[in-house]
Amino acid sequence: MLNSSTIVLMVFDKIFQASREVVALVISGTMEEHQFQSMADVGASKTYPQQAGTIRKNGYIVIKNRPCVVVEVSTSKTGKHGHAKCHFLAIDISNGKKLEDIVPSSHNCDVPHVNRTDYQLIDISEDGFVSLLTENGNTKDDLKLSTDDAQLTQIKEGFGKGKDLFVTFMSAIGEEPICGLKDIGPIIPS
Repeated sequence: MLNSSTIVLMVFDKIFQASREVVALVISGTMEEHQFQSMADVGASKTYPQQAGTIRKNGYIVIKNRPCVVVEVSTSKTGKHGHAKCHFLAIDISNGKKLEDIVPSSHNCDVPHVNRTDYQLIDISEDGFVSLLTENGNTKDDLKLSTDDAQLTQIKEGFGKGKDLFVTFMSAIGEEPICGLKDIGPIIPS
């Protein structure tokens, strides 16, 4: 029969043998090295909480899981249940649809992290994707043209005439819709 100290010694011996084998593999270079890419937004939340009573006109809010810009806020007085209510009328930044929500002013609402970025338009592909020039000189080819007909024709006509166009994108909750267009003028050949 084995006593407890003998069992402990056997376990330590097995661990020691296994660690020696790992060290030998590392020294000989046959053990694979694991490389991990650093992703800045991994695990980062796409929204943050904000008290409903502090959200104002032209601010951002998430309504029905859609990032929106607030166009109107009205606050009712406290009723017999004790909470003042905020009525939000907002426009979805991706598709322009009007959405509304009523939330007690003391409760938290989700507010999206919104980034506004300008890119220079280089090319428009036939499948609806745009080729853009970033600030650091790289190209970005993963964004689609707008679904808004007026904006779409404005972009295509300006690009067809050889104008130097800057397209503004607003990224929120993993979406990057075109929200604006700046015409810098015709491209002057050098």
